[in-house]
Amino acid sequence: MTLNIITQTQYTKKLLAIMKQLYKLFLVPLLMFGSLSAQEQMGIIGANNWLRNWTEFNPKQINYNESSHILAGDITEDVTLLKKNTYVLEGNVFVTNGAVLSIEPGTVILGDTKSKASLTIAKGSAIIAEGTETDPIVFTSNATVKKAGDWGGLIVLGDATTNKLGNNTVSSYYPNIDAADVMKTAFGGENNDSNSGIIKYVRVEYAGKKSNINKSSNAIVLAALGSNTEVDHVMVSYSAGNSFNIMGGHLDIHSMVSFKSKGNDYKFNYGANSNVHNSLAVRSPYISDTNGSRCLLVLSYNKESEVDFSKKGTNVFAKNITLLTDSKSLDSDINMGLVKEAVYVGNNTELEVSNSVISGFKSAVIISEKTDIVDENLSKIRFNNMHFNNCRGNIFVEYNSNNQNLEKWYSNPTFNNAYAQSNHNETFIKLDTNRPDYRLKPNTVLALKQ
Repeated sequence: MTLNIITQTQYTKKLLAIMKQLYKLFLVPLLMFGSLSAQEQMGIIGANNWLRNWTEFNPKQINYNESSHILAGDITEDVTLLKKNTYVLEGNVFVTNGAVLSIEPGTVILGDTKSKASLTIAKGSAIIAEGTETDPIVFTSNATVKKAGDWGGLIVLGDATTNKLGNNTVSSYYPNIDAADVMKTAFGGENNDSNSGIIKYVRVEYAGKKSNINKSSNAIVLAALGSNTEVDHVMVSYSAGNSFNIMGGHLDIHSMVSFKSKGNDYKFNYGANSNVHNSLAVRSPYISDTNGSRCLLVLSYNKESEVDFSKKGTNVFAKNITLLTDSKSLDSDINMGLVKEAVYVGNNTELEVSNSVISGFKSAVIISEKTDIVDENLSKIRFNNMHFNNCRGNIFVEYNSNNQNLEKWYSNPTFNNAYAQSNHNETFIKLDTNRPDYRLKPNTVLALKQ
Protein backbone atom coordinates (compact mmCIF):
# COMPACT_ATOMS: atom_id res chain seq x y z
CA MET A 1 0.00 0.00 0.00
CA THR A 2 1.31 3.41 -1.01
CA LEU A 3 0.75 6.37 1.27
CA ASN A 4 0.20 9.83 -0.25
CA ILE A 5 2.12 12.09 2.09
CA ILE A 6 2.03 15.87 1.41
CA THR A 7 4.06 18.57 3.00
CA GLN A 8 2.62 21.50 4.93
CA THR A 9 3.37 23.78 1.99
CA GLN A 10 1.53 21.53 -0.43
CA TYR A 11 -1.41 21.35 1.96
CA THR A 12 -1.57 25.13 2.17
CA LYS A 13 -1.51 25.49 -1.61
CA LYS A 14 -4.35 23.00 -2.02
CA LEU A 15 -6.37 24.73 0.67
CA LEU A 16 -5.91 28.08 -1.02
CA ALA A 17 -7.01 26.59 -4.35
CA ILE A 18 -10.20 25.25 -2.73
CA MET A 19 -10.87 28.64 -1.12
CA LYS A 20 -10.51 30.38 -4.49
CA GLN A 21 -13.07 28.03 -6.00
CA LEU A 22 -15.45 28.73 -3.14
CA TYR A 23 -14.91 32.47 -3.67
CA LYS A 24 -15.91 32.14 -7.33
CA LEU A 25 -18.92 30.02 -6.50
CA PHE A 26 -20.31 32.05 -3.62
CA LEU A 27 -18.66 35.40 -3.06
CA VAL A 28 -18.66 36.75 -6.59
CA PRO A 29 -22.41 36.19 -7.08
CA LEU A 30 -22.94 37.74 -3.67
CA LEU A 31 -20.97 40.82 -4.71
CA MET A 32 -22.89 41.01 -7.97
CA PHE A 33 -26.14 40.83 -6.02
CA GLY A 34 -24.88 43.60 -3.76
CA SER A 35 -23.98 45.73 -6.77
CA LEU A 36 -27.39 45.07 -8.30
CA SER A 37 -29.07 46.05 -5.05
CA ALA A 38 -27.04 49.26 -4.95
CA GLN A 39 -27.86 49.97 -8.58
CA GLU A 40 -31.55 49.57 -8.00
CA GLN A 41 -31.32 52.12 -5.21
CA MET A 42 -29.83 54.87 -7.40
CA GLY A 43 -32.00 57.76 -8.52
CA ILE A 44 -35.69 57.86 -7.70
CA ILE A 45 -36.89 54.54 -6.35
CA GLY A 46 -40.03 52.54 -5.71
CA ALA A 47 -41.37 49.06 -6.33
CA ASN A 48 -43.77 50.74 -8.77
CA ASN A 49 -43.74 54.02 -10.65
CA TRP A 50 -44.91 56.40 -7.90
CA LEU A 51 -45.34 59.18 -10.48
CA ARG A 52 -48.47 57.52 -11.86
CA ASN A 53 -51.98 58.73 -11.04
CA TRP A 54 -51.30 62.03 -9.24
CA THR A 55 -48.79 63.83 -11.52
CA GLU A 56 -49.53 65.61 -14.80
CA PHE A 57 -46.71 66.18 -17.32
CA ASN A 58 -48.96 67.83 -19.91
CA PRO A 59 -51.17 70.15 -17.85
CA LYS A 60 -52.34 72.17 -20.88
CA GLN A 61 -54.49 69.22 -21.89
CA ILE A 62 -56.53 69.40 -18.67
CA ASN A 63 -59.68 71.54 -18.55
CA TYR A 64 -61.13 72.56 -15.20
CA ASN A 65 -64.57 73.88 -14.26
CA GLU A 66 -65.19 77.61 -14.15
CA SER A 67 -64.65 79.11 -10.71
CA SER A 68 -67.69 79.13 -8.46
CA HIS A 69 -66.14 80.74 -5.36
CA ILE A 70 -63.72 83.64 -4.86
CA LEU A 71 -60.91 83.74 -2.28
CA ALA A 72 -59.68 87.27 -1.60
CA GLY A 73 -58.25 89.36 1.24
CA ASP A 74 -57.47 87.83 4.64
CA ILE A 75 -58.65 84.48 5.99
CA THR A 76 -58.66 84.94 9.77
CA GLU A 77 -60.73 81.92 10.84
CA ASP A 78 -60.50 78.20 10.08
CA VAL A 79 -61.84 77.48 6.59
CA THR A 80 -62.25 74.30 4.55
CA LEU A 81 -62.21 74.36 0.75
CA LEU A 82 -64.46 71.68 -0.76
CA LYS A 83 -63.84 69.46 -3.76
CA LYS A 84 -67.31 70.19 -5.17
CA ASN A 85 -66.34 73.84 -5.66
CA THR A 86 -63.73 75.44 -7.91
CA TYR A 87 -62.03 78.42 -6.29
CA VAL A 88 -60.25 81.42 -7.78
CA LEU A 89 -57.59 83.35 -5.86
CA GLU A 90 -57.82 87.08 -6.45
CA GLY A 91 -54.93 89.31 -5.42
CA ASN A 92 -52.76 88.52 -2.41
CA VAL A 93 -54.68 86.16 -0.14
CA PHE A 94 -53.32 85.79 3.41
CA VAL A 95 -54.20 83.15 6.00
CA THR A 96 -53.52 84.93 9.31
CA ASN A 97 -54.47 85.13 12.98
CA GLY A 98 -53.53 81.49 13.63
CA ALA A 99 -56.20 80.24 11.23
CA VAL A 100 -55.99 76.86 9.49
CA LEU A 101 -56.83 76.55 5.81
CA SER A 102 -57.95 72.99 5.04
CA ILE A 103 -58.38 71.76 1.46
CA GLU A 104 -60.25 68.59 0.52
CA PRO A 105 -58.65 66.05 -1.84
CA GLY A 106 -59.46 66.80 -5.48
CA THR A 107 -60.06 70.52 -4.94
CA VAL A 108 -59.00 72.89 -7.74
CA ILE A 109 -57.78 76.44 -6.95
CA LEU A 110 -57.23 78.82 -9.86
CA GLY A 111 -54.72 81.65 -9.57
CA ASP A 112 -56.10 84.79 -11.18
CA THR A 113 -53.76 86.16 -13.84
CA LYS A 114 -55.05 89.75 -13.97
CA SER A 115 -54.67 90.35 -10.23
CA LYS A 116 -51.37 88.41 -10.02
CA ALA A 117 -52.85 86.21 -7.33
CA SER A 118 -50.95 84.43 -4.55
CA LEU A 119 -51.77 82.43 -1.43
CA THR A 120 -49.74 83.03 1.74
CA ILE A 121 -49.92 81.08 4.99
CA ALA A 122 -48.61 83.62 7.50
CA LYS A 123 -46.40 82.70 10.44
CA GLY A 124 -48.50 81.06 13.17
CA SER A 125 -51.17 79.85 10.76
CA ALA A 126 -51.28 76.54 8.91
CA ILE A 127 -52.40 74.78 5.74
CA ILE A 128 -53.80 71.25 5.57
CA ALA A 129 -53.68 70.48 1.83
CA GLU A 130 -53.76 66.69 1.93
CA GLY A 131 -54.75 65.21 -1.39
CA THR A 132 -54.54 61.55 -2.33
CA GLU A 133 -52.75 59.62 -5.06
CA THR A 134 -55.94 59.35 -7.10
CA ASP A 135 -57.38 62.72 -6.06
CA PRO A 136 -54.63 65.35 -5.87
CA ILE A 137 -55.19 69.00 -5.02
CA VAL A 138 -54.41 71.31 -7.95
CA PHE A 139 -53.30 74.96 -7.98
CA THR A 140 -53.22 76.24 -11.55
CA SER A 141 -53.83 79.27 -13.77
CA ASN A 142 -57.24 80.64 -14.71
CA ALA A 143 -55.95 81.84 -18.09
CA THR A 144 -57.47 80.42 -21.24
CA VAL A 145 -53.98 79.87 -22.68
CA LYS A 146 -51.82 78.96 -19.72
CA LYS A 147 -48.14 79.85 -19.46
CA ALA A 148 -45.36 80.07 -16.88
CA GLY A 149 -45.78 83.01 -14.53
CA ASP A 150 -49.54 83.37 -14.88
CA TRP A 151 -49.96 83.83 -11.12
CA GLY A 152 -47.88 84.29 -7.97
CA GLY A 153 -47.73 80.96 -6.18
CA LEU A 154 -48.01 79.38 -2.73
CA ILE A 155 -46.04 80.80 0.22
CA VAL A 156 -45.86 79.16 3.66
CA LEU A 157 -44.08 81.05 6.46
CA GLY A 158 -42.96 79.57 9.77
CA ASP A 159 -41.06 80.38 12.95
CA ALA A 160 -38.03 78.09 12.77
CA THR A 161 -34.46 79.40 12.68
CA THR A 162 -32.59 81.06 9.83
CA ASN A 163 -29.15 82.64 9.60
CA LYS A 164 -30.53 85.84 8.07
CA LEU A 165 -30.05 89.12 9.91
CA GLY A 166 -32.78 91.61 10.65
CA ASN A 167 -36.52 91.46 10.14
CA ASN A 168 -37.06 88.74 7.56
CA THR A 169 -39.87 89.09 5.04
CA VAL A 170 -40.68 87.74 1.60
CA SER A 171 -42.44 90.94 0.52
CA SER A 172 -40.21 91.24 -2.56
CA TYR A 173 -41.81 88.08 -4.02
CA TYR A 174 -45.20 89.73 -4.50
CA PRO A 175 -45.95 91.41 -7.83
CA ASN A 176 -47.92 94.03 -5.88
CA ILE A 177 -48.37 94.29 -2.12
CA ASP A 178 -49.97 96.87 0.15
CA ALA A 179 -47.81 98.37 2.87
CA ALA A 180 -50.25 97.05 5.48
CA ASP A 181 -49.63 93.50 4.25
CA VAL A 182 -45.84 93.54 4.50
CA MET A 183 -45.89 92.49 8.17
CA LYS A 184 -47.85 89.38 7.15
CA THR A 185 -44.87 88.24 5.07
CA ALA A 186 -42.48 87.89 8.04
CA PHE A 187 -40.77 84.58 8.76
CA GLY A 188 -38.31 83.08 11.23
CA GLY A 189 -38.00 82.40 14.95
CA GLU A 190 -36.56 79.79 17.30
CA ASN A 191 -39.06 76.91 17.08
CA ASN A 192 -37.41 74.26 14.91
CA ASP A 193 -40.08 71.69 15.80
CA SER A 194 -43.01 73.83 14.72
CA ASN A 195 -45.81 72.64 12.49
CA SER A 196 -47.18 74.73 9.62
CA GLY A 197 -49.38 71.90 8.34
CA ILE A 198 -49.42 69.37 5.50
CA ILE A 199 -48.86 69.74 1.76
CA LYS A 200 -49.29 66.30 0.21
CA TYR A 201 -50.35 65.07 -3.23
CA VAL A 202 -50.52 68.63 -4.53
CA ARG A 203 -49.76 70.07 -7.98
CA VAL A 204 -48.78 73.71 -8.57
CA GLU A 205 -48.80 74.82 -12.23
CA TYR A 206 -47.84 77.99 -14.16
CA ALA A 207 -46.87 80.03 -11.08
CA GLY A 208 -43.96 82.43 -10.56
CA LYS A 209 -45.39 85.78 -11.68
CA LYS A 210 -42.80 88.55 -12.12
CA SER A 211 -42.70 90.77 -9.02
CA ASN A 212 -40.60 93.45 -10.73
CA ILE A 213 -38.45 93.88 -13.81
CA ASN A 214 -35.59 91.81 -12.39
CA LYS A 215 -37.28 89.27 -10.17
CA SER A 216 -39.97 86.61 -10.31
CA SER A 217 -41.87 85.09 -7.45
CA ASN A 218 -41.66 81.34 -6.97
CA ALA A 219 -44.14 78.52 -7.37
CA ILE A 220 -43.69 77.43 -3.75
CA VAL A 221 -41.84 79.31 -1.00
CA LEU A 222 -41.24 77.42 2.24
CA ALA A 223 -39.60 79.82 4.69
CA ALA A 224 -38.44 78.83 8.20
CA LEU A 225 -40.71 75.80 8.47
CA GLY A 226 -40.28 73.46 11.43
CA SER A 227 -39.63 69.74 11.36
CA ASN A 228 -43.23 68.76 12.11
CA THR A 229 -44.45 70.30 8.86
CA GLU A 230 -45.16 67.57 6.29
CA VAL A 231 -44.32 68.22 2.62
CA ASP A 232 -44.27 65.30 0.19
CA HIS A 233 -45.67 64.22 -3.18
CA VAL A 234 -45.74 67.76 -4.52
CA MET A 235 -45.32 68.54 -8.23
CA VAL A 236 -44.43 71.97 -9.62
CA SER A 237 -44.58 72.40 -13.38
CA TYR A 238 -43.81 75.35 -15.65
CA SER A 239 -42.81 77.85 -12.98
CA ALA A 240 -41.39 81.18 -14.16
CA GLY A 241 -39.34 81.39 -10.96
CA ASN A 242 -37.94 78.69 -8.70
CA SER A 243 -40.10 75.61 -8.26
CA PHE A 244 -39.25 75.11 -4.58
CA ASN A 245 -37.56 77.91 -2.63
CA ILE A 246 -36.65 76.75 0.87
CA MET A 247 -35.27 79.40 3.21
CA GLY A 248 -34.02 78.45 6.65
CA GLY A 249 -35.97 76.05 8.80
CA HIS A 250 -35.66 72.33 9.52
CA LEU A 251 -37.84 70.87 6.79
CA ASP A 252 -37.59 67.42 5.22
CA ILE A 253 -39.21 66.77 1.84
CA HIS A 254 -39.65 63.63 -0.24
CA SER A 255 -41.28 62.38 -3.44
CA MET A 256 -41.14 65.83 -5.03
CA VAL A 257 -41.23 66.70 -8.74
CA SER A 258 -40.04 69.84 -10.51
CA PHE A 259 -40.87 69.83 -14.21
CA LYS A 260 -39.53 72.31 -16.75
CA SER A 261 -39.10 75.28 -14.47
CA LYS A 262 -37.59 78.49 -15.81
CA GLY A 263 -35.93 79.11 -12.45
CA ASN A 264 -34.10 76.68 -10.18
CA ASP A 265 -35.82 73.45 -9.29
CA TYR A 266 -34.80 73.23 -5.63
CA LYS A 267 -33.20 76.25 -3.99
CA PHE A 268 -31.98 76.12 -0.39
CA ASN A 269 -30.75 79.26 1.35
CA TYR A 270 -30.36 81.15 4.64
CA GLY A 271 -29.48 78.26 6.91
CA ALA A 272 -31.92 75.69 5.55
CA ASN A 273 -31.33 72.32 7.20
CA SER A 274 -33.15 69.81 5.02
CA ASN A 275 -33.25 66.24 3.83
CA VAL A 276 -34.46 65.61 0.27
CA HIS A 277 -35.38 62.05 -0.61
CA ASN A 278 -36.68 60.27 -3.71
CA SER A 279 -37.25 63.41 -5.75
CA LEU A 280 -37.02 64.44 -9.40
CA ALA A 281 -36.08 67.48 -11.47
CA VAL A 282 -36.55 67.59 -15.25
CA ARG A 283 -35.16 70.64 -17.06
CA SER A 284 -35.82 71.92 -20.57
CA PRO A 285 -33.04 73.80 -22.41
CA TYR A 286 -35.67 75.94 -24.14
CA ILE A 287 -37.32 77.21 -20.95
CA SER A 288 -34.47 77.73 -18.48
CA ASP A 289 -33.39 81.22 -17.46
CA THR A 290 -30.43 82.36 -19.58
CA ASN A 291 -28.67 83.59 -16.42
CA GLY A 292 -28.32 79.98 -15.35
CA SER A 293 -30.87 77.83 -13.57
CA ARG A 294 -29.89 74.69 -11.70
CA CYS A 295 -31.71 71.64 -10.48
CA LEU A 296 -30.16 72.01 -7.05
CA LEU A 297 -28.96 75.43 -5.84
CA VAL A 298 -27.49 75.28 -2.34
CA LEU A 299 -26.51 78.58 -0.71
CA SER A 300 -26.09 79.94 2.80
CA TYR A 301 -26.70 83.54 1.73
CA ASN A 302 -26.85 85.86 -1.24
CA LYS A 303 -24.59 88.50 0.38
CA GLU A 304 -22.26 88.04 3.35
CA SER A 305 -23.54 91.28 4.87
CA GLU A 306 -27.05 89.86 5.31
CA VAL A 307 -26.26 86.83 7.50
CA ASP A 308 -25.26 86.01 11.05
CA PHE A 309 -22.22 83.74 10.82
CA SER A 310 -22.66 82.64 14.44
CA LYS A 311 -25.71 80.68 13.25
CA LYS A 312 -25.60 77.44 11.33
CA GLY A 313 -25.40 77.71 7.55
CA THR A 314 -27.29 75.69 4.99
CA ASN A 315 -26.92 71.92 5.28
CA VAL A 316 -28.69 69.68 2.76
CA PHE A 317 -28.66 65.88 2.53
CA ALA A 318 -30.13 64.56 -0.73
CA LYS A 319 -30.64 60.85 -1.36
CA ASN A 320 -32.17 59.02 -4.32
CA ILE A 321 -32.72 62.10 -6.44
CA THR A 322 -32.75 62.18 -10.25
CA LEU A 323 -31.72 65.32 -12.13
CA LEU A 324 -31.89 65.36 -15.93
CA THR A 325 -32.22 67.56 -19.00
CA ASP A 326 -34.96 66.75 -21.48
CA SER A 327 -33.14 67.47 -24.75
CA LYS A 328 -33.38 65.90 -28.19
CA SER A 329 -29.98 67.37 -29.17
CA LEU A 330 -27.94 67.70 -26.01
CA ASP A 331 -24.56 68.50 -27.59
CA SER A 332 -26.07 71.24 -29.73
CA ASP A 333 -28.00 72.71 -26.80
CA ILE A 334 -24.87 72.74 -24.63
CA ASN A 335 -22.87 74.44 -27.40
CA MET A 336 -25.58 77.10 -27.69
CA GLY A 337 -25.39 77.76 -23.93
CA LEU A 338 -28.90 76.47 -23.27
CA VAL A 339 -27.84 73.74 -20.82
CA LYS A 340 -26.04 74.71 -17.62
CA GLU A 341 -24.89 72.80 -14.56
CA ALA A 342 -27.13 70.52 -12.52
CA VAL A 343 -25.89 71.48 -9.04
CA TYR A 344 -24.40 74.69 -7.64
CA VAL A 345 -22.78 74.64 -4.19
CA GLY A 346 -22.26 78.03 -2.54
CA ASN A 347 -19.62 79.01 -0.01
CA ASN A 348 -20.04 78.07 3.66
CA THR A 349 -22.59 75.37 2.88
CA GLU A 350 -22.72 71.63 3.42
CA LEU A 351 -24.15 69.26 0.85
CA GLU A 352 -24.22 65.49 0.61
CA VAL A 353 -25.79 63.76 -2.38
CA SER A 354 -25.92 59.98 -2.45
CA ASN A 355 -27.50 57.15 -4.45
CA SER A 356 -28.49 59.65 -7.12
CA VAL A 357 -28.45 60.23 -10.90
CA ILE A 358 -27.29 63.36 -12.73
CA SER A 359 -27.80 63.02 -16.46
CA GLY A 360 -27.43 65.36 -19.43
CA PHE A 361 -25.72 68.60 -18.34
CA LYS A 362 -22.82 70.82 -19.34
CA SER A 363 -21.28 69.73 -16.06
CA ALA A 364 -22.78 67.92 -13.12
CA VAL A 365 -21.61 70.17 -10.27
CA ILE A 366 -20.19 73.67 -9.86
CA ILE A 367 -18.58 74.72 -6.56
CA SER A 368 -18.43 78.44 -5.74
CA GLU A 369 -15.15 80.15 -6.61
CA LYS A 370 -15.11 81.48 -3.02
CA THR A 371 -14.73 77.95 -1.63
CA ASP A 372 -11.16 76.94 -0.93
CA ILE A 373 -10.60 73.48 -2.39
CA VAL A 374 -9.01 71.87 0.63
CA ASP A 375 -9.80 68.62 2.42
CA GLU A 376 -11.77 70.39 5.16
CA ASN A 377 -14.20 71.94 2.67
CA LEU A 378 -14.39 68.91 0.38
CA SER A 379 -15.39 66.81 3.38
CA LYS A 380 -18.51 69.01 3.54
CA ILE A 381 -19.34 68.55 -0.17
CA ARG A 382 -19.90 64.84 -0.67
CA PHE A 383 -21.07 62.80 -3.64
CA ASN A 384 -21.40 59.08 -2.91
CA ASN A 385 -22.70 56.16 -4.97
CA MET A 386 -23.58 58.50 -7.85
CA HIS A 387 -24.39 57.81 -11.49
CA PHE A 388 -22.98 60.71 -13.54
CA ASN A 389 -24.25 60.30 -17.09
CA ASN A 390 -23.78 62.29 -20.28
CA CYS A 391 -22.11 65.32 -18.69
CA ARG A 392 -19.16 67.22 -20.13
CA GLY A 393 -17.08 66.79 -17.04
CA ASN A 394 -18.49 66.26 -13.63
CA ILE A 395 -17.33 68.52 -10.81
CA PHE A 396 -15.72 71.94 -11.32
CA VAL A 397 -14.88 75.10 -9.43
CA GLU A 398 -16.74 78.10 -10.81
CA TYR A 399 -14.91 79.84 -13.69
CA ASN A 400 -12.20 77.18 -13.72
CA SER A 401 -12.13 74.64 -16.55
CA ASN A 402 -9.34 72.56 -14.98
CA ASN A 403 -11.04 70.01 -12.75
CA GLN A 404 -8.40 67.28 -12.66
CA ASN A 405 -7.92 67.42 -8.90
CA LEU A 406 -11.67 67.33 -8.23
CA GLU A 407 -12.20 64.47 -10.71
CA LYS A 408 -9.44 62.56 -9.00
CA TRP A 409 -10.94 63.23 -5.57
CA TYR A 410 -14.48 62.14 -6.41
CA SER A 411 -13.33 59.22 -8.58
CA ASN A 412 -11.78 57.58 -5.54
CA PRO A 413 -13.29 54.06 -5.22
CA THR A 414 -14.42 54.84 -1.68
CA PHE A 415 -17.08 57.16 -3.14
CA ASN A 416 -18.36 54.38 -5.45
CA ASN A 417 -19.31 56.81 -8.23
CA ALA A 418 -20.03 55.60 -11.77
CA TYR A 419 -19.62 57.47 -15.05
CA ALA A 420 -21.34 56.87 -18.40
CA GLN A 421 -22.25 58.48 -21.73
CA SER A 422 -25.64 56.90 -22.48
CA ASN A 423 -28.71 58.55 -23.96
CA HIS A 424 -31.78 58.85 -21.79
CA ASN A 425 -33.75 56.13 -23.55
CA GLU A 426 -30.98 53.71 -22.62
CA THR A 427 -30.85 55.01 -19.05
CA PHE A 428 -34.44 55.45 -17.87
CA ILE A 429 -37.39 53.07 -18.05
CA LYS A 430 -39.87 55.19 -20.02
CA LEU A 431 -39.85 58.80 -21.18
CA ASP A 432 -43.17 59.38 -22.93
CA THR A 433 -44.84 62.68 -22.03
CA ASN A 434 -48.02 61.32 -20.48
CA ARG A 435 -46.89 58.68 -18.00
CA PRO A 436 -43.09 58.74 -17.82
CA ASP A 437 -41.07 56.49 -15.53
CA TYR A 438 -37.78 58.14 -14.57
CA ARG A 439 -36.42 55.21 -12.58
CA LEU A 440 -33.20 53.70 -13.89
CA LYS A 441 -33.50 50.71 -16.16
CA PRO A 442 -32.50 47.51 -14.33
CA ASN A 443 -28.79 46.69 -14.56
CA THR A 444 -27.86 50.10 -15.98
CA VAL A 445 -25.10 50.78 -13.44
CA LEU A 446 -24.29 47.13 -12.80
CA ALA A 447 -23.31 46.66 -16.43
CA LEU A 448 -21.19 49.79 -16.25
CA LYS A 449 -19.29 48.66 -13.18
CA GLN A 450 -18.55 45.11 -14.34
